[in-house]
Amino acid sequence: MSGEKTRRGARGVAVDLGVFAVGVFVYLFIAGERLNAGMPSPPWLFDVDMASGLLALPLLWLRRRWPVQAAVPLVLASTYSETIAFPLLVMLYAVVVRRPLRTAAWVYAASLAAAGVYIVVRPDEMPLAVSIGFGLSLHAAVAGWGLFSRYRRQLEARAAQAEQDERERARQRARDELARELHDMLGHRLSLLSLHAGGMEYRPDAPPEELARAAGVVREQSTLAMRDLREIIAILRAPIGELPQPRIADLHALVEEARPAMRIELAADVDGDVPERSGRTAYRIVQEALTNARKHAEDAPVEVTVEGRAADGLSVTVVNGPGRDGGPAPASSSGHGLIGLEERAALAGGRLEYGATAAGGWRVHAWLPWTA
Repeated sequence: MSGEKTRRGARGVAVDLGVFAVGVFVYLFIAGERLNAGMPSPPWLFDVDMASGLLALPLLWLRRRWPVQAAVPLVLASTYSETIAFPLLVMLYAVVVRRPLRTAAWVYAASLAAAGVYIVVRPDEMPLAVSIGFGLSLHAAVAGWGLFSRYRRQLEARAAQAEQDERERARQRARDELARELHDMLGHRLSLLSLHAGGMEYRPDAPPEELARAAGVVREQSTLAMRDLREIIAILRAPIGELPQPRIADLHALVEEARPAMRIELAADVDGDVPERSGRTAYRIVQEALTNARKHAEDAPVEVTVEGRAADGLSVTVVNGPGRDGGPAPASSSGHGLIGLEERAALAGGRLEYGATAAGGWRVHAWLPWTA
């Protein structure tokens, strides 16, 4: 950023030097032409004109910061001076580019009025109509150029702002994706930890073998949760696409991991290689549905069905029986839950439905396109 500012500053100094050099050249050229054409009447007006043009040249350096303040004395001097023509036109251009259009209109009106006074004070050899037409054309050309530059800068500023907004939206999408990944990866394991730890707490009289098995599951899931957390922390600064992403083939491992605490039946009939995005979304749907079932329908049987082929798309269904209180699991176990899965399915081009079953359980069903 500092290098960009340095380049912009060096370019601005070069432009300022160039404008000042052109101003000096035009000043000397007009002075020379006037000496060849003859002195104005009265003769002392030439000396005043030369002094005014010389004093006008330093004002060129003020055109960026104070264009209106610098334009006012130039407009007044243009009632009698021809050597301030170039500084005046440059300042008029700066006013159009850098100040509100209403302010620019007032400055231009004053400049045109001053040009009318100049024609009276210093009549030219050219016909009056030609002088008026030339002055109007010159003002119109400078105003048109200024308006073009003004709107081009505005378009560039809007484009830069739109690019900045898009970068902010991309960062927000990345944060949302990371939040979903954290929820999906850790929520599943932490729910297993909570389930088995709760069993050990409320069943202290359970057989030693059962307590040892529950303690083993707690230890294993704690280790896996710490591993997942380390993986995510290690790549927080990496693109979201580099996060470890599950596939449809990982469903068997997911079910086996949850099976010690749940009664799960998995039926998978998939013909062909499932597209990466649809497979990842299907995995997360099953993972979230199992997590909800553990929380709200403990000990209830769960059926996971996955079917798919290129012609029909990918279908995922998770059905659990009623919980201990006889009611279904709520629609969402957390802020991300099934509502977040609806968003996942929609982003993948599919749809997700969920609701209570006639038997008092809960059903989650998703359809995902094969081309996602």
